Amino acid sequence: MAAACTEMEPAAAAPPPPSPPPPAAPGSGELVCAQGRNLKAVLCQRCGSRVLLPGAATFARRELLLPAMRKKAAAAGGGGSSGGDVVREHWLVRDMFSFENVGFTRDVGNVKFLVCADCEAGPIGWHCLDDKESFYVALDRVAHE
Repeated sequence: MAAACTEMEPAAAAPPPPSPPPPAAPGSGELVCAQGRNLKAVLCQRCGSRVLLPGAATFARRELLLPAMRKKAAAAGGGGSSGGDVVREHWLVRDMFSFENVGFTRDVGNVKFLVCADCEAGPIGWHCLDDKESFYVALDRVAHE
C-alpha cells in the first residue's frame, strides 16, 4: 500500500515560506546565518562524508517521521520494524543537485529517504515524490563542520 506524503508527516503539508527565516532553535544558533541558511558544512555522522556545502540549505521546521537510523548491515537483516523518530528541525534543500553526496532509497509509497552515499547510513532525510523541490535533512541526523 502506498502511503501518501501527508500520512507520513503529521504537521503542515505546505513547505515553509522562504522568508523570514524561522527563529533558530536552542543550540542551532551557531548553525544558521541571518538569512536562515546553513553556516557550516553538513556531514554524515558516521563516516564524515560531506553532504552539503555551507549556504546550500535553509533552516526549516516541519514535523516528519523518519525510520530509526541503521547501518547497512542492520537494515539488510530485516528483523522487524524498530520504529522511528519524529524530527522537527531540518535543512531544506530546493534542488537535488545542491547535494555534495547523498543517496536515495527506493520508493516507500510516495517517499524516498535520504542516506549517505558513501556509507549508506540513514535515513538522514526525507523527500516526497509529489514535491520535486523539497528535500529535508534532519539536523539531529547529521554533523556540522
